[in-house]
Amino acid sequence: MRVDLHSHSTASDGTQPPADVVRRARERGLDVLAVTDHDTVAGHRAAIEALPAGLTFVPGMELSCRRADQSVHLLAYLFDPLEPELQAECALLREAREQRGRRTVERLVELGVPVTWEQVSELAAGGPVGRPHIARAMVAAGAIAEPALAFTPEWIGTGGRAHVSRYALDPERAVRLVRAAGGVSVLAHPKAASRGYILPDEWIADLARAGLFGVEADHPDHGADAREHLRGLAGDLGLAVTGSSDDHGELTGHRLGCETTATEVYERLTAAATGATPTTSQSR
Repeated sequence: MRVDLHSHSTASDGTQPPADVVRRARERGLDVLAVTDHDTVAGHRAAIEALPAGLTFVPGMELSCRRADQSVHLLAYLFDPLEPELQAECALLREAREQRGRRTVERLVELGVPVTWEQVSELAAGGPVGRPHIARAMVAAGAIAEPALAFTPEWIGTGGRAHVSRYALDPERAVRLVRAAGGVSVLAHPKAASRGYILPDEWIADLARAGLFGVEADHPDHGADAREHLRGLAGDLGLAVTGSSDDHGELTGHRLGCETTATEVYERLTAAATGATPTTSQSR
């Protein structure tokens, strides 16, 4: 069984609609796919309605968290999306994302980059605006050659000239919110050195004590040493190890299925959840 537990659609900062994401997942030979857009479940219905035969859909979300000015991304699976406290926090996160987007555009204009909020919103295609949308608008404006160049101190990277911070959840609280909604949580790409995203082991241990289910070790931004380290740490802390593509469509080179999660880990994850269940299309 081929299982990919981290992907994005146009419901957040991916480049393809949810229906196209699930169709492409099956074309890539996947049996299970989680769509984990940032702070929203808006793409789930469209994904389920378009679910191709033989593909199981796992409802998920990537929650925006922060600790000590460090961004922390938490993957949540199989939770009740109507649980009031989690639902309210997600609404706050989406509102904060828009406010940051507008202010970031303003700063870029001040720096001489001819982008507009209308252009960025069009790229978001009705979903919440994220920094990748702004990066794409910067490419279209000729300010940079590719979206990755936006995420530097020169532009909108952390600490950059046009960077704007925003509201985010405390990660331990986020883990507890997901558990209260019947879901399970996995820490996303915690040792992604290539993006300056390295979480201390002590933080991961704190999250394990709060109820974290697993860590995403097999990720395109993790080298061999990071993967080996995370496997050892997960063993010490009693955490599961997952693997996922973190596919964003065109932005990441259409890489669905490039990393996968072991079948037994997927089965443990679904057994631990009580807030929702996977959906499988038998025929289409």
